Amino acid sequence: MKRSTYELIAPCHFGMEAVLKREILELGYEISSVDNGKVAFIADAEGICRANLFLRTTERVLLKVAEFKAVTFDELFEGIKSIHWDQYIPEDGRFWVAKASSVSSKLFSPSDIQRIVKKAMVECLKQTYHTSWFAEDGADYPLRISIRKDIVTVGLDTTGVSLHKRGYRKQTAPAPLTETLAAAILLLSPWKRDRILVDPFCGSGTIPIEAAMIAKNIAPGMNRDFISENWPNLIPKKEWYEVGQEAMDLIEEDAPVAVQGYDLDAEVLKMARANAALAGVDKYIHFQQRDIVNFSSPKPYGFVISNPPYGERLSSKQEMELLYRTIGNIIKENETWSFFLLSGYEDAQKAIGKKATKNRKIYNGMMKTYLYQYMGLRPPRPKPASVTKDL
Repeated sequence: MKRSTYELIAPCHFGMEAVLKREILELGYEISSVDNGKVAFIADAEGICRANLFLRTTERVLLKVAEFKAVTFDELFEGIKSIHWDQYIPEDGRFWVAKASSVSSKLFSPSDIQRIVKKAMVECLKQTYHTSWFAEDGADYPLRISIRKDIVTVGLDTTGVSLHKRGYRKQTAPAPLTETLAAAILLLSPWKRDRILVDPFCGSGTIPIEAAMIAKNIAPGMNRDFISENWPNLIPKKEWYEVGQEAMDLIEEDAPVAVQGYDLDAEVLKMARANAALAGVDKYIHFQQRDIVNFSSPKPYGFVISNPPYGERLSSKQEMELLYRTIGNIIKENETWSFFLLSGYEDAQKAIGKKATKNRKIYNGMMKTYLYQYMGLRPPRPKPASVTKDL
């Protein structure tokens, strides 16, 4: 029997939980919990489709199947076996534990956790379907098991390939920024589509492309598939069709976009243009081969949102210090512009020569980085129209 609502878990980059929470609330769903690196919320089958298609800052969408305590493998086995797996997995379904993780728990071996969970599921489904063997030649149902402080969380992965794989980035420069993190930085900033945005270290174009997609209200999942599209036992096909149509209807073709991307490397810029074309936003982004030293804009107010090099394309500490001093000069010369810089260079503020308005620690994978925010002067408020009284 299908349930009307589920608890879904959306993992994200550490430090970006508030951005993801806001996205989920804007989709109209109730938040059930916020933890380090994940946000949980309540949704129905349609919500699974909408979360996968519309959320820009999560890595995947997990359907929470169960949660229980286990300090021994026997307890893990019995806990998994007690789940009504037939509510989630049909008799021909192919199921396995795609990933197991353990933090501060008695059970810590991922391979043993995966083996025990699979064995317990098989035993449960044998009794339910009255068979001793499963062909597993139907749709895929991957699971993710997380054990934290001996609490086991069982999640069915509705996404498949991570959501940062939007489908447009076929070519990448060294040390690329993931699409989900790029989107999170953009959504964290006060940038709006009516203001110019420049990424002077654009690489393969991720930040400008994500910005153009946000400006045009193009859903991030428009150009890809999701593993749960093949789960008619949980999500009717019409739900996917209707949500896909909703995404199409929400695209704002006439919305203003002023996005630019610079890089010194001509080959990298070719990649950026090709990726933008695949994303369907190439005509909205101006890519240019330009050095940060030559930064200039006729616009009095704007945003620089970028992921400057901090090791992968610089051969020495002196080069890094020189680059960040240059960035500091640009910030000083453009006091009406706001700068959001994601960097793993610990001495960034020192080299820039100015303390950031705010800095936020963000883990880019296993790498600790900081988002340095330098807020520029705000544009003057428009004067209210004068009102003339009729005499």
